[in-house]
Amino acid sequence: MVNVGKYNTLKIVKDLDFGVYLDGGDGLEILLPARYVPSDVKPGDDVEVFIYHDNEGRLIATTAKPFAQVGEFQYMEVKSVNEMGAFLDWGLMKDLLVPFREQKLPMKEGRWYIVYLYIDDVTGRIVASERIDKFLSKTTPEYSFNQKVDLLIADKTEIGYKVIINNEHWGLIYSDEVFCNVEKGEHIKGYIKEVREDKKIDVSLSPLGYQKVEGVAKVIYDALEAKGGFLPVHDKSNPDIIYSLFRCSKKAFKQAIGSLYRQHLISIETEGIRLIPQE
Repeated sequence: MVNVGKYNTLKIVKDLDFGVYLDGGDGLEILLPARYVPSDVKPGDDVEVFIYHDNEGRLIATTAKPFAQVGEFQYMEVKSVNEMGAFLDWGLMKDLLVPFREQKLPMKEGRWYIVYLYIDDVTGRIVASERIDKFLSKTTPEYSFNQKVDLLIADKTEIGYKVIINNEHWGLIYSDEVFCNVEKGEHIKGYIKEVREDKKIDVSLSPLGYQKVEGVAKVIYDALEAKGGFLPVHDKSNPDIIYSLFRCSKKAFKQAIGSLYRQHLISIETEGIRLIPQE
């Protein structure tokens, strides 16, 4: 049985002029239109496709990549609004509906919103909701200190940035720990700082503790090797430049190059840092 709103690997069972039919299980055949059929496939081959509904409500396959699949949060633009609701551009031929009941306030054409994709219980079709709180986990978070996680920047507050962690929980990055420009809707990696007694989660954009120095030091060392042994950056460089290169704060960068220097792996020069050849 296919998973609607997700990627599926299905076998080609028929090859016709207008496309190929895929085995959806239980006698179901799903059309993959000709414009999406890879050039080197034939009946019997498996293809990875995304399954959704066409305008007539029939299941259809595509090799195009939507911006998000069912069970995920994403930042999307409203393409149009009509009597049914708002329609989002999600990277496919058919736009994604946000019913009026799933909008906090009436959505406006041309504006962007954080939404969650799910299967509507009544219609069985893929829809989106702006009421994201009801789709986040209510269970006690079980993250470990310094655990690497996926983040979606959801909103800017007075004290920092609200983020969605691993498509499951709210988290917060404090403003004084952000050393670069981050934008609403951006997907980035982060690290768990603390799960507090009130179940709220603090997140960092850089690894924490001793691993922070080691991790950043390795990133810097690998970057030096990739650039022929020299990088025009040092402890006096602009924090934004440092973050753009290594995704870390200036403090973490200084600790890391200090560690590399003490291990006689690099030299710190006026114009930058340089690898020391190892025997």
